Amino acid sequence: MSEVVVVGNAGVDTNVFLYGADVDFSVEANFSDNRDTVGQAGGYSARGYAALGRAVAFIGHVGDDHNGRLVRQTLAADGVDTRALFTDPAGTARSVNLMYRDGRRKNFYDGKGHMSLMPDVAMCRDVLRGARLAHVHLANWARYLLPVARELGLVIACDLQDVVDPDDPYRQAFIDAADVLFFSAANFDDPTPLIARFAAGRPERVIVVGMGARGCALGAAGVVRFFPPVDLDAPVVDTNGAGDSLAVGFLTSTVLDGYPLEDAVLRGQIAARHACTLRGTSDGLVTGEGLEELYWRLRPSP
Repeated sequence: MSEVVVVGNAGVDTNVFLYGADVDFSVEANFSDNRDTVGQAGGYSARGYAALGRAVAFIGHVGDDHNGRLVRQTLAADGVDTRALFTDPAGTARSVNLMYRDGRRKNFYDGKGHMSLMPDVAMCRDVLRGARLAHVHLANWARYLLPVARELGLVIACDLQDVVDPDDPYRQAFIDAADVLFFSAANFDDPTPLIARFAAGRPERVIVVGMGARGCALGAAGVVRFFPPVDLDAPVVDTNGAGDSLAVGFLTSTVLDGYPLEDAVLRGQIAARHACTLRGTSDGLVTGEGLEELYWRLRPSP
């Protein structure tokens, strides 16, 4: 039985690391360092929980193809329950991430058939039953499992990724269902108005905002608090998976282990900052032992 069930898309990320400052569009060919890894929100989240030593299941779809087999084999090797890893006839989701030298990216995402797929609800119910947490991403079919998770009494966490329009109807079902809500402030200098909007009518909802190099924001009980970024010795080389790691570290700490919210934020930030030290791979995400060591080193003195 799993403690946490990750729901969403996993696939293969192709990370294109530029040698120069930007693409040279004046020539046909640019030289780069290209690396493939199991990734996307579902892949990074499932692997993140597994690295922390948690009992995790994954609900999603991959193709009957090379990339799909890579995802299946990688998650199985991590100990992830993949009973509900179904087949997408359109193939395995793929991201191409154009990586800049400071770790920033431009993402080109191909979700394959996720807009038209329907999950096997009976199988998903069996996987969700007994878990404490459902960590749900934005695959279109995932919205049909939100009522099941609610009926079974799981805490529901939803990640809205990089919000552009807070009134986006596609995201509304995920917003409505979330007990814990995550989003990236990549498109907003100040996330406070968005936090207020997403908290309206749900005073008990916890909202966590990834702000990249600016740190993190937490909205809870009508109060918004800002936390500076954590500093590790290793440089930032790749921001892929950082937001997913923030969510995994936070949710593991507060929902599964009962840490206070401010401590859970720090632990999530440590997981995210560690992910940024991994170049072109989802291997090597922070372990439970590594998180504990960094948490006690970086935790402010009482």
